[in-house]
Amino acid sequence: MRIIIIYHKFRETTGNLVLMGINGTTLASLKRGQKGTIAAVNAADPQVQRLMVLGLVEGAEVELAGAAIGGDPMEFRLFGTGISLRQEQARHFSVSADELGD
Repeated sequence: MRIIIIYHKFRETTGNLVLMGINGTTLASLKRGQKGTIAAVNAADPQVQRLMVLGLVEGAEVELAGAAIGGDPMEFRLFGTGISLRQEQARHFSVSADELGD
């Protein structure tokens, strides 16, 4: 049920299905060591819904711990645990950046 509510809130706010982020900031655009809070989620993709079950939901604080050569996949710290996402998946999560990293 929560997935549907977040999705509709996003759709009403943006009017489309492509999540561009607040001021263009998504998980994919964070720099190494930078922290942010998830502000919105585009839950249209079933893979994104699975990630939400792991805790990637509105209000969750995340930090980019690092990325592989070429930037894909990216490793994030979430609730003290590491989780790796492809950039394509990370673009579905809009964040408000908290602080700059390295």
